Amino acid sequence: MLAMDQADTLRVRTEGGDVLGMVEDGVRAWRGIPYAAPPVGELRFRAPRPVVPWRGIRAAHEFGPIPMQPRGFEHMGGAGDTTPISEDCLTLNITAPLAPARAPRPVVVWLYGGAFALGGSRGPLYRGDRIVKDGDVIFVSLNYRIGVFGFSDFNAWSMPARPLDSNVGLRDQVAALAWVKRNIAAFGGDPANVTLAGHSAGAMSVLCLMCAPVAAGLFHRAFVMSPAAQCAYGPQRHAGLARDLLTALQIDHKDKAAVGRALHDLPADRLVEASFRLFFDKGPDAYPGVLATSPVIDGDFLPWHPVDAFRQGRAHPIPLVIGTMAREGAILDKGLPLLPSRVNRLDAMFQATDPAVRGRVAPAYCGYPSRRSAVDMGGDFIFWAPSVLIAEGHADVADTWMYRIDYATPLARLMFGGATHALDLPLLFGTTGEGDLGRLDLFRRQTSKRVSQRFQGAFLNFADGMSPGWPTYDADTRLTRIIDTADREEGDPRAALRVAWGDYRGPQ
Repeated sequence: MLAMDQADTLRVRTEGGDVLGMVEDGVRAWRGIPYAAPPVGELRFRAPRPVVPWRGIRAAHEFGPIPMQPRGFEHMGGAGDTTPISEDCLTLNITAPLAPARAPRPVVVWLYGGAFALGGSRGPLYRGDRIVKDGDVIFVSLNYRIGVFGFSDFNAWSMPARPLDSNVGLRDQVAALAWVKRNIAAFGGDPANVTLAGHSAGAMSVLCLMCAPVAAGLFHRAFVMSPAAQCAYGPQRHAGLARDLLTALQIDHKDKAAVGRALHDLPADRLVEASFRLFFDKGPDAYPGVLATSPVIDGDFLPWHPVDAFRQGRAHPIPLVIGTMAREGAILDKGLPLLPSRVNRLDAMFQATDPAVRGRVAPAYCGYPSRRSAVDMGGDFIFWAPSVLIAEGHADVADTWMYRIDYATPLARLMFGGATHALDLPLLFGTTGEGDLGRLDLFRRQTSKRVSQRFQGAFLNFADGMSPGWPTYDADTRLTRIIDTADREEGDPRAALRVAWGDYRGPQ
């Protein structure tokens, strides 16, 4: 039996109704709380609507279904054969320390990655238990629509009788942040002290929200890990991608009414299957350098490409930590090869955009066109090079810190040649030695644990309103924290590569 005062802290009143949490593994947890109305029926492809209130007490003991996506990618944070998936997915989860707060606690809101097409907040990695225990913070994870339902843009076929909204996945995130602002105090959190953090596509989402006027004031600092920062495109490119998908679905894209009816009526599984087959099986060759499911620069919700906005000082002027891995592209090339990380795709991308850039960039990569150098070039194009531009621009308007993770265990070096995409997640969440990624810590678990403690400590210091523990970044010194067995600072690391890439942006 729970003590009465502890039981009282588990029952919380929210704007949708009362929720009852639980105690598990030394923390209090509330799971599967709706933050918006189910985006089904007439609300498919629409901006999220307010949550539908419920009567009585809602047991918040189970994660909600994750968003619609293909199965078979559990090893990449996606859906396994038995993972609950649904269009009705707009829920969030809250983890809090066991002891009630004496003062409002800092809040961390986490956005998962997955190429804007895979992933969800369900499962052990993103529970945030260790972050909560070590940092005395409130941790929030959430589902947002992905893939065709969240990041395909059908706005060109919108009609008054059947409207279709843009960037609904990003709009879901804003709705969740607004819910947090209105409700998190009831869970012991401080709505005026929210850190928005994310990885990969989730990190790019953070950058987008830092440039979205509607998100101003909903979070107060940002921690951005390996952002897919090139991956947002203009409405013309998105309309072309949407036309290709409609053609694959045998829908006449010239008939607006027919498109609206089909998008409303088609089974969700069919939309997922068709979009994944087109964009992921064929997309890397058909659209070199383009991630087909991605934010759209719609001129409304997202007025500018984030890289442009940061360079021009237009992003919300809040503190930012941004960083990447030493070899971002290696694991993605082995898993789901969406990056332009093969010579033919890189050459096609440069040829379609700015052929002169290839002559500048290729010599900067030792051994190009070897497979390893092509993988590094593709990873740097998507993740590292734009992150440098973002840090450089944002440093003029707010405190900005940059890092690079070089730490990799011997097994990770054997498999991937170094520190690659997603190996930072166990370091942040304190799960080194656990799960699929944890197997890479074999023979180095104590070292990995120490690196994790330092990296997580930097994150928690930042979430508490302090410096992460190293000097700020600026265009003069370009001081960057290199996270390894022993951490250090370097000024302008990889300077020759930075100069070679310049301000190249790839496909728009």
